[in-house]
Amino acid sequence: MIFKDYYKMLGLETNKVDLEEIKIAYRESAKKYHPDVNKEDKVAEEKFKDISEAYQILSRPSSKRKYDRSWNYYVGRKKRAYEISAKNINAKTKDFFNMFFRAQSDDKQDEVEGKNKKKTPVRGENIETEIEASIVDGFFGKEKSISLKDVDGSARTFNVKIPEGIKNNEKIRLIGQGKPGKNGGKNGDLLINIKIRNSGRYKLDGIDLITKIDLSPWEAALGTEFTITGLDEDVNVIIPKGTQSGDKIIIDNKGYKDGENRGKLILEAEIMVPTELSEEETKIYNKLKKISKFNPRKS
Repeated sequence: MIFKDYYKMLGLETNKVDLEEIKIAYRESAKKYHPDVNKEDKVAEEKFKDISEAYQILSRPSSKRKYDRSWNYYVGRKKRAYEISAKNINAKTKDFFNMFFRAQSDDKQDEVEGKNKKKTPVRGENIETEIEASIVDGFFGKEKSISLKDVDGSARTFNVKIPEGIKNNEKIRLIGQGKPGKNGGKNGDLLINIKIRNSGRYKLDGIDLITKIDLSPWEAALGTEFTITGLDEDVNVIIPKGTQSGDKIIIDNKGYKDGENRGKLILEAEIMVPTELSEEETKIYNKLKKISKFNPRKS
């Protein structure tokens, strides 16, 4: 049996990662080896297949738990054995020095340990920041620029590709763009939190879109049908008879997106009463007042 290290395929060193970290690693790897970027490159094509297979297994909690048992057997225990071995070697080396160089002063020993410590590679810290995107930007995807200042005060500008259907507070990882490492250690990463802001028209709730729809009293009472402009196409809306303010008209598959899935478009009805009436309209309302038995205050 050939065991595939899915974590290594996604550039992850351990299985102690959450779904968000797995998603970020998948996006970065998929973007690097995507067939559209590496045309006629068979090696990249195979790597892209492996990456997709890894994400399919690790993105589902049930299959991840099952896979982790195999990973711990084939990979995890070897890593632990290596760490224990390295710890034992360090302990034996320390005992050797204590045996033959015990006469060294504490100051000299501190100096030696300090020099060894300086030579140890240290990974740079991650940098976290946030940028705003509109609902339309998140739905269709968009490239944005972000500027950050280095420690010395100089500005660095990054072009960030916001992928289609990104979720609110989802992070984009730019590998190696964080703080520099020390003693040859790797640079940290830049983590960009995407904050999707509600527009004046739409409010985002998960992958559902919520908006208000204004109705005249006669439209609400008699029912009507009309077309509104959705995120990506016109949407036909049917208002049933007797609609009240606060009622919700739900239209499936016209909301925000999550991969191939679409959320709902939820229209909240609000009945608008005219503030100015013509003479003819006043007569009609007075006539309706006389003949109607409807009393909204009657329980």
